[in-house]
Amino acid sequence: MAKAVKFSSKIEEAVLKELRVYASESQRNVSGVLTDAVREYLQRVCVRPVFKSAADEVLRENEELLRRLAK
Repeated sequence: MAKAVKFSSKIEEAVLKELRVYASESQRNVSGVLTDAVREYLQRVCVRPVFKSAADEVLRENEELLRRLAK
């Protein structure tokens, strides 16, 4: 298990209440729920370097076609 570190942040009161209810109902602690939620969020929104380089290559290879399609 990775080392957990303490940090401080702010959250809307109503969201925190929902979070605490969810954590309790799922028999987990708030820290665990937050860690999983942040990890999933980052996986969803972060562009992986290998994907970005592949996408850049495809765009470079098809630059002329894309230019013509944009007209």
